[in-house]
Amino acid sequence: MIQTNNLEKYPNRQKAMAIIEAGLVAIDTKKIVQSSISLEGEILKIKDIQIDLREFRGVKVIGFGKASSEAAVELEKILGEKITDGAIIDINTGGCQRIKEFIGTHPHPSPQNISAAKQLLEIAEGADEKDLVLVIVSGGGSALLCWPEEECKQGEMLYEEFLKIGGTIEELNVVRKHLSSLKGGGLAKALYPARVVGLIFCDVPGGGMEEVASGPTFKDSTTTQDAETLLDKYNFKGFKLNETPKEDKYFERVTNLSLISNLDALQAMSQKAKEFGFEPKILSSQIYDLPEVAVDNFKKLLTKGSAVIGGGEIKLIVKSRDGSGGRCVQLALASLKKLGEGETFTAIASDGLDNSDVAGAIVDKNTLEAVSRLNLDTEDYLQRVDSYNFFKQTGDLVFTGQTGANVSDLMLWIKE
Repeated sequence: MIQTNNLEKYPNRQKAMAIIEAGLVAIDTKKIVQSSISLEGEILKIKDIQIDLREFRGVKVIGFGKASSEAAVELEKILGEKITDGAIIDINTGGCQRIKEFIGTHPHPSPQNISAAKQLLEIAEGADEKDLVLVIVSGGGSALLCWPEEECKQGEMLYEEFLKIGGTIEELNVVRKHLSSLKGGGLAKALYPARVVGLIFCDVPGGGMEEVASGPTFKDSTTTQDAETLLDKYNFKGFKLNETPKEDKYFERVTNLSLISNLDALQAMSQKAKEFGFEPKILSSQIYDLPEVAVDNFKKLLTKGSAVIGGGEIKLIVKSRDGSGGRCVQLALASLKKLGEGETFTAIASDGLDNSDVAGAIVDKNTLEAVSRLNLDTEDYLQRVDSYNFFKQTGDLVFTGQTGANVSDLMLWIKE
């Protein structure tokens, strides 16, 4: 349930939150598993494929990312005793009975992540051609699935360096794949020769499922030279790279299926906006711009009676650790400069955690009045990337709690 202030006072806040909530409902992990996967006798149906379980000794489940615990719980309900082994790593647990659950850290890897990844790897390496392995791959998996220990040390350093320059997630993942034994198809190699089905909960803007968690079950098209080129581009030093698996045999028995992406959320938001009488306009499902650029792009599409909808994330450059807040609250803060009469803007992290305990923020004329009353320097907070503390004073933070889903950030700008 979304919580924020002044919903009763400002009807457009109610509408904006209802539109966002429609997007969150559309990506609910439990519902997605229930609608995508079923068992009829010995036939396991996953979207458009059917698997005869009589051909296998049993089913193993491994998973990683912020949707893995809820997905694992639902898989247990569907498959029951047919699950012979399993382990997942998430930032919380879901209450599995047959699948071991490990709690890891995100966005920074830690010893807990290394220990859990070792357990997942042992299950993977113990699988053979008589095993069916379901692999839950979801957002946050790049940090959570961290192996070997050297990868985690380098990954931590890489993440910090990328924050300072605002590199793209695609660039970050190219390098990540070549630091790891499991990313970039490394997990598929460890699972060989088992039959593998990747269940992808896509957090990559636009639905690029091969990039989720840096593609552990996908054949990687990039090379160490590509990673070297990126490191040179940004003058990053001290990284030790390795090549990802290129042999076709490791991927011949692997099927990857996208169960959900931010496109599903944006369509649901569009439908809800239409119900409120707005003209929905999807700006993009692949937003990755500096905050001021993203704001300008929203405003270009905005007209009276419209709802401009977007998915992705902003490009955030963090040169100092003095401030507090994530991409969504920073974008909401930047939007105040262009917020017009009768307009409401909100940006929400679909996992409910915008680098803090809040999902995001919502702004409207009430916010502008509070800024004036409190004499807040918007530009100062923007420069220090301290948007969390800004909205803590204005009372415009939005809380959802952990959603158990993750499909990038959801953004909405409406005009009466």
